[in-house]
Amino acid sequence: MSSTTHRTDEGHGRLGNTLSGLAVALGCVLFLGGFVWGAIVYQPYTVPTDSMTPTIAAGDRVLAERVGGDEIERGDVVVFKQKTWGDMPMVKRVVAVGGDTVACCTDDRLTVNGKQIDEPYLPKGQAAESKKIPAVEVPEGRLFLLGDERSGSLDSTAHLTEAFSGTVPRSAVKGRVNSVVWPMDGMLERPTGFEALGGISSPGPLRLVLAAVVAGAVLVLGGAAYGPIAKRAGRRGRVRTEPAGAR
Repeated sequence: MSSTTHRTDEGHGRLGNTLSGLAVALGCVLFLGGFVWGAIVYQPYTVPTDSMTPTIAAGDRVLAERVGGDEIERGDVVVFKQKTWGDMPMVKRVVAVGGDTVACCTDDRLTVNGKQIDEPYLPKGQAAESKKIPAVEVPEGRLFLLGDERSGSLDSTAHLTEAFSGTVPRSAVKGRVNSVVWPMDGMLERPTGFEALGGISSPGPLRLVLAAVVAGAVLVLGGAAYGPIAKRAGRRGRVRTEPAGAR
């Protein structure tokens, strides 16, 4: 009877060791794969000014999805680099794209193609713009950008007298901001106020990347912990089943 029990325990032990090894291997793939995936898809940036408050503050660390300018939609927060704006990475919100007519303000709201835009990300009580924006028709292939802190942001409104009425080419875009990672404010809110004008961008794969990393870490830790736990449980089991006179 005891030998049968011993063999059964050994079989369970081998199966447990095999499963724990598989869990560790799969965990490593998910954990490392998640980091590699994230590094390929995302680029970190530090925001230099307060022009995007309260959405993003100066010094915040953001993750920008590496996408081409042709994938940018209204409402997206983008990292871009434009020579006439200082030739350095900047972060602003796209409020109009090629073919749109943008103006401000009507009832303190921005209008795009004659539609008033709901912008809940603006500071409470603040008008959509501190000064009047004359109707600007955005040239094809270009973007009109504003900071969420409209009263002090050096955005398209500061370049209206330049060529192309302060717009920047889509090719200037380096990425679309998905999340503020330091401090950990999480994913940016969806710009649903622009949905009436057409489609808005789909969320990037950041949540899937994080899920892969977390799941990988859990599997690695759980698989690695199985061996010591199983050994301790085996010792306790042997102590309980030993005859009283065996010692």
